[in-house]
Amino acid sequence: MNKLILLLFLSPLFLQADAKVETYKLYQDAKYEEACQSGDALLQQYKNDEEFISLYAFSCLNADQLDKLSIPIISLKKTPESRANAAYFSVILMQKKLLMHALTDQYDLKPIKMPTTEYVLSTVFDLYSNDNGSKERRRYNYTDPNDVNKSYRLFVTKSGSSPKMIIEEYYDKIMTKRHIYW
Repeated sequence: MNKLILLLFLSPLFLQADAKVETYKLYQDAKYEEACQSGDALLQQYKNDEEFISLYAFSCLNADQLDKLSIPIISLKKTPESRANAAYFSVILMQKKLLMHALTDQYDLKPIKMPTTEYVLSTVFDLYSNDNGSKERRRYNYTDPNDVNKSYRLFVTKSGSSPKMIIEEYYDKIMTKRHIYW
């Protein structure tokens, strides 16, 4: 009887640990959207586990769900690595907001100097910020400064209740990935 009570008491702990491990496995298998969703369900439970919060944030980043980075940005503060991750996510989220503002409201990004990252949005942000052409175009086409075979197309769609910013990645003129941000 005592073993049954102990098993009933410990079962939720094992299930919780399994859910955390499952989120990690989803991330390792590059199932970022699923890992982000799984992390959503566990975030409150692991709100003091900065390794889990970073895993969740990188999952959401790779799933292009950038608005979910705000909680990790606030939460990651105890270690140098956590603070570096928070700063990294902050830069990307700020670039997304500024780029959307520039595209929809003709806000001038030229005077703004920001750090950059290797994330595709940062690359396109830098290309757009340094673009001397007219900012009244519907589409912006850029060649990657580090790889002439790689290019990007940036545009905004206005269907639905709010505009969406689209970044398409091309390699040798073949679209390889489409990022949608709102």
